[in-house]
Amino acid sequence: MENLGYYNGQIGTLDELTVPFNDRSHWFGDGVYDAGPSRNYKIFALDEHVDRFFNSAALLDIEMPVTKQELKDLLNDLVKKVDTGDLFVYYQVTRGTGIRDHAYTEGPGNLWVMLKPAGISDGTKPIKLITEPDTRFFHCNIKTLNLIPSVMATEKAKRAGADETVLFRPGGEVTECAHSNVHIIKDGKLYTHPCDELILPGIARAHLIKACKELGIAVSETAFSLDDLFDAEEVIVTSSSNLCLHADEIDGIPVGGKQPELLESIRKAVLDEFLAATEA
Repeated sequence: MENLGYYNGQIGTLDELTVPFNDRSHWFGDGVYDAGPSRNYKIFALDEHVDRFFNSAALLDIEMPVTKQELKDLLNDLVKKVDTGDLFVYYQVTRGTGIRDHAYTEGPGNLWVMLKPAGISDGTKPIKLITEPDTRFFHCNIKTLNLIPSVMATEKAKRAGADETVLFRPGGEVTECAHSNVHIIKDGKLYTHPCDELILPGIARAHLIKACKELGIAVSETAFSLDDLFDAEEVIVTSSSNLCLHADEIDGIPVGGKQPELLESIRKAVLDEFLAATEA
């Protein structure tokens, strides 16, 4: 198969599968998701992603229909059914199926999986960013299906010829990007927003922090401002789809480029970990 979908035990290509009309995702976006890359049919950082997935569900009182091990076994089996082992592995659970009602639908949730071919950028090519006010709610730490603000911010970046949108709160506090975490190098140290209700605790973010500490680079989980962002020695963007990117432009203004050797050591460390973990 070129791609693959799964819904509560049904398996087929993405254009073959259908979802019940009364799945609560249709009414309320009532669900959570997680995702990560696969290379050579090996899913990177699977334990960390599944742990976060189950935590997101628990925070919203969604009853998981499988155990963590059952989900990992399922995902590892599904990737083997696709023609290429280099994939984007996405999975979500919705609260269940029932006539539209704001009150919870009782019982286990519905499990979805989607696999499509995708590679990981090596991070050598710089990206362009724009900034936009962060209009999301205060549950950004939960990876919910309610992504309209992120969708709109991503479209604004696309129309501006940029790759991603950096979000900021009133007063200029930078939180994260539309679908990534953002970090800066300042005075040779890595600064990244603390894990609270304003950002998603990114898996790639955690691996970036790990790489910096192993390299002897100090890490400060401290909020920073738009001024800090524009004045940073380097601007780094991380996600499970693209593990370690760097920006050279924000809102049309050149940024970064002041610590190229330090940046390269970080990029190489993050990518080398991924390549080693997913060797054939």
